[in-house]
Amino acid sequence: MIKITNLYLPIKYTDDDIKSAIKKKLRIGDYDILSFEVIKDSIDAHRRGEVHRCISVAVNLRGEARFENIKGVEKYQKYSYEYPPVSRLSKRPVVVGSGPAGLFAAHILAVCGAQPIVIERGMDVDARKKAVLSFFEGGELDTESNIQFGEGGAGTFSDGKLNTGTKDPRQRKVLEEFIKHGAPEEIGYIGKPHIGTDLLSGIIKNMRNEIISLGGEFRFSCKLEDIYVKDNKIVGVKTSTGDIDTDSVILAIGHSARDTVKLLYDHNILMERKSFSVGVRIEHPQKLIDKALYHSFAKELPAADYKAAVHLKDGRGVYTFCMCPGGSVVAAASEKEGVVTNGMSNFARDGENANSALLVSVLPSDFEGDDVLSGIEFQRKLEKSAFYMGGANYYAPVQTSADFINGEKSVSLGDVKPTYPIGVTPSNLAKLFPQFVTESLKEAIPLIDRKIKGFALPDAVLTGVESRSSSPVRIVRGEDFQASVKGLYPCGEGAGYAGGIMSAAVDGIRVAEYLLEKK
Repeated sequence: MIKITNLYLPIKYTDDDIKSAIKKKLRIGDYDILSFEVIKDSIDAHRRGEVHRCISVAVNLRGEARFENIKGVEKYQKYSYEYPPVSRLSKRPVVVGSGPAGLFAAHILAVCGAQPIVIERGMDVDARKKAVLSFFEGGELDTESNIQFGEGGAGTFSDGKLNTGTKDPRQRKVLEEFIKHGAPEEIGYIGKPHIGTDLLSGIIKNMRNEIISLGGEFRFSCKLEDIYVKDNKIVGVKTSTGDIDTDSVILAIGHSARDTVKLLYDHNILMERKSFSVGVRIEHPQKLIDKALYHSFAKELPAADYKAAVHLKDGRGVYTFCMCPGGSVVAAASEKEGVVTNGMSNFARDGENANSALLVSVLPSDFEGDDVLSGIEFQRKLEKSAFYMGGANYYAPVQTSADFINGEKSVSLGDVKPTYPIGVTPSNLAKLFPQFVTESLKEAIPLIDRKIKGFALPDAVLTGVESRSSSPVRIVRGEDFQASVKGLYPCGEGAGYAGGIMSAAVDGIRVAEYLLEKK
C-alpha cells in the first residue's frame, strides 16, 4: 500500500470525494484503485475565511511502486506492536500509580506474564467520582482521592486529549488499546483525538479488568509509605496496607504526589529542579471561539479548539495548555487549604464555555531557595494564597479579563459565567501572583487576541490558580530508565518525562519494555 498525505476535501466529504482526490493526485482511473482507508483526518482553518478537511489515506493500487516518487506519496506500512519477551522476572514488579504511565506499564507487564501489583493511593474510578462530586458540592476534600489522585490519574478528569508532540511509534499502540477497551474508533485517525471524561472512566475499568485477568493485581487506597533499599538496590516497599517484597518498582506517581517526592528526597534519590508554569484558567463562550477559528463554517463543525503561544519582550513565554472545548473548570486541589484549577470536558464537548490554561513559564531562578523541592513550595504558596483570596472555603478567586488588564479588582462578572463548581469570589489576581506572572499575562492576552479574535474579550473570566500543569522536579534516570537506586524506575509526568496522557502512556510502555528485556 501507499500513503498519500495532504488531500484537501470539503468539510463534509464522501468516499467519492476521496476517490476523486486520489485519482487527481496520481492521475489514474477507477480501475487502478483497489481499496483505500482514511488514516488521518484534520480540520485546516489556517487561511482566513477558508476551512477544509485535510486527510491522509492508505491506498491499495495496481502497480503501486510507480507512484512512490510523487511528492506527498510514500510506501505505507501499517503499525504493528511487538511485545517484549515473556517475563523472566523473579519477583512481581510493583507499579506505583494508575495514571496513564502506570496503567500502560502494568498492561505490558501483564500481557507478558509478569503479574504486576499496582498500588494506588486513591480509590477505584467509581468511588473516586463520588468523592470528587461530593467535594464539588461543598463536601470535605479527600486528600487521597480527588482530581489528582485515584484510578486513571489526573487525566481521568480532563478533556482526554491524546494529541502529542512525541514521534514515538508506540503512540499508535496507546490509541489501539484505548479503542480496544471502549474508545470511539475515530480517535485512531482524527488529527486531534480526545476521549472525554465521561468515556475515560469506563475505558480505564476495562483495562484494569484485563490486567487482572492476566494475573495482575490492583490495590486501591494503598499508599506508598517507604522504600526498602539494600546495597543501593530496591528490595521491597512499605505501603499503607503492608509490605511487598520486590526488586522492581515503577514510579508513575503523577505530578502532584508531593509527599512521595519528599520521601524520595529523604532517601537521597537523585533529583533536579526543572522549569514549570503557573497561571489561570481563561473562559470564553465556545461560540466565540468557533467563529474566530472556523468563521462562517462554525455551525458545520465540532467545537473548535486552539493552541497559542507568544514570546514576550523580556524573552519569557506565555502559552495556552489543555484547552477544553465546551468544557468546565474543575476544583483540582489535593492538599488542605489550597485552591487548584484544571479543565475537563465530555466527549461531546457541548458545554457553553471554552476554557484553557493560560500559563507563564517559571524558571528555577524565579523562586527562592536552591533546594530541589523549592519549586513545590512555590506552587504551594500560590495555592494557599488562592484559597484565602477565594474566602477560605475552596471558592476560587476570579477576575474579568478587562479588570485584570486594567489593574482593577472585579466586583462583579459579565456575561461569561464561570464554571468552577464550588463557587467563585471576584478578586484582584494581581495580588495573588508574583509581579512577573501578572505582567506576563497582561502582555500576552492582547497578543493572543491577534491570533484568535475575541481572546481579549472584556468579559472573559480568569480563574486562579492553575499550578499543576507539570512537575517542578525531575527524578533523574539513566539510559536504563533507573534512578540512582537500582530497581527504581521513574516514569511519566511525575518523574518529569512526559506532558500529557499520550506521552505519559508511551513512557510507561518504554519502561515496562526495558524491565522485561533486561533480565
